[in-house]
Amino acid sequence: MERFKISIPSAQIEELADRVRSTRWPDSVSDSRWAYGADLKYMQELREYWLTQFDWRRQEERMNRFAHFKENVDGLKIHFIHELGEGKNPLPLLITHGWPGSFLEFLEIIPMLTHPSRFGGRPGDSFDVIAPSLVGFGFSESSTRPGCNVIQVAELWNKLMTSLGYSTYVVQGGDFGAAVSTRLAMLYPDRVKAIHLNYIPGSYQPYLEHDNRTAAEREFAQTVDEWLQKHGAYSHVQRNEPQTLGIALNDTPMGLAAWLVTKFREWSDCDGDVEKRFTKDALLANISLYWFTQTITSSVRMYYEGRLAPLRLGRGESVAAPCAVARFPIESPFPPREWVERGYNVVRWTEMPRGGHFAAAEEPALLADDLRSFFRGFRR
Repeated sequence: MERFKISIPSAQIEELADRVRSTRWPDSVSDSRWAYGADLKYMQELREYWLTQFDWRRQEERMNRFAHFKENVDGLKIHFIHELGEGKNPLPLLITHGWPGSFLEFLEIIPMLTHPSRFGGRPGDSFDVIAPSLVGFGFSESSTRPGCNVIQVAELWNKLMTSLGYSTYVVQGGDFGAAVSTRLAMLYPDRVKAIHLNYIPGSYQPYLEHDNRTAAEREFAQTVDEWLQKHGAYSHVQRNEPQTLGIALNDTPMGLAAWLVTKFREWSDCDGDVEKRFTKDALLANISLYWFTQTITSSVRMYYEGRLAPLRLGRGESVAAPCAVARFPIESPFPPREWVERGYNVVRWTEMPRGGHFAAAEEPALLADDLRSFFRGFRR
């Protein structure tokens, strides 16, 4: 295990600026804004900010306030943040991000979890926070072998926790992080005390001996079909041709920016104005992270691998660990509680007043409070 400091070579920063500067723009339908995808006017505004005001070094300084490490786990160099909690007995919390995010989503919530007393909480509710970058995301090494899906990531995460000296721990996640957390609970029931999710894996399907779905469950299935028809183009491409997409996005920073920004706008609680939730600096920090690490291809490849390892529970299979679900209103489509309870041991369900897909970044205080309240019953 080695300490890690984020420091992108100046030559790479200058090369990125050159590429952004030489962007070749397409035409667009007049006054179409976001109707056809990325809004050309907004992307041009973002480009100008990227060139004249965005400061990557300032973002590095913010990132490096945390304790970063790299660990060789089964031959892959895994990057993670490891921040220790206050008090005598912090609870180990393994928290995993998703796509198109990164560990950057957690920079605001981590101090709330490690030092709750600074935010009006109790020292006894603190956590040791372990926040890895998914394989092929950020500063974690990519796997160039087929089959690197959430099951393999869960196995790597458990080995990482073992190397850190944690015999038991709790887990949290959204998006891919929810799938990884679920697999951890299933694979290591003696080690994972409890699980907290703000998303239910899209491939999740409990065992049904007969089609006895409730009206709400049938309505949800219809909603999913409609959502995929209208918003699922990104997923279809990433699940089937990640390499084709990757060749394009790995070569053009503004194309990469357009691909990622549209999702932050669509999936966050922003009423169509992405900057109600994310500043240009926050958006560009995440985009730049994907660019400098050249991980857009490996990150979308996770969709392809996930298609081959769906979370479909067989007869008698379930996620036995006590589970809490935080339902943020703009996280859509989201299954009804009875559908989740068919496969998860749901003991807490919180309807959040606001927030979307990027819960830790959008509403860190709400999420942190829910984590403290739920995991309070699983401390030694």
